[in-house]
Amino acid sequence: MTVAAALLVAATPVLLLAALAIRLDTPGPALFLQTRVGQHGRRFRIFKLRTLHARAGGGQVWPGDPRVTRIGRWLRRSGLDELPQLINVLRGEMSLVGPRPHALRDDLRFARLLPGYAARRQARPGLTGRAQVNGCRGAVRRPDELYRRTRHDLAYVAGRTGFGDLVILLRTPGAVIAGAGATAPRD
Repeated sequence: MTVAAALLVAATPVLLLAALAIRLDTPGPALFLQTRVGQHGRRFRIFKLRTLHARAGGGQVWPGDPRVTRIGRWLRRSGLDELPQLINVLRGEMSLVGPRPHALRDDLRFARLLPGYAARRQARPGLTGRAQVNGCRGAVRRPDELYRRTRHDLAYVAGRTGFGDLVILLRTPGAVIAGAGATAPRD
């Protein structure tokens, strides 16, 4: 939690600038809340910077999606839209590293499609995870993408260590910069 608090303090100027850019680009709030499924199936509200037009509706975001704002495209590509999730870490709903939580509707659908999917909920969801640093970012378009992402998540849950978390944290900026597996915009 101390690391998350320090990161949130350090990120505050970036968050304020991003919030201002969002408000100047389109009407509506700068922050966006969405229900996600967390550890042991508990639901929580995740904090994100708003990247879609205020009344755009939900669901996965696809490349070229017209719901994404100009600023939103840049925020999604850079991963900065995820920074407010440090609040979720401080609240104990997420950790810095773990399986990325999907939107409630997608999470329930994925659990029906893939046996064993729900086992990823044994760990707290994370800001980043093993799947993300191994190229599994963005919308899940095909069953093989869901399988690959879930395979990484389950391997993380089965073998998580403090050292492994550190490695994932250190690999995250490079994966984001390289756009490893990312669709622009990301989920």
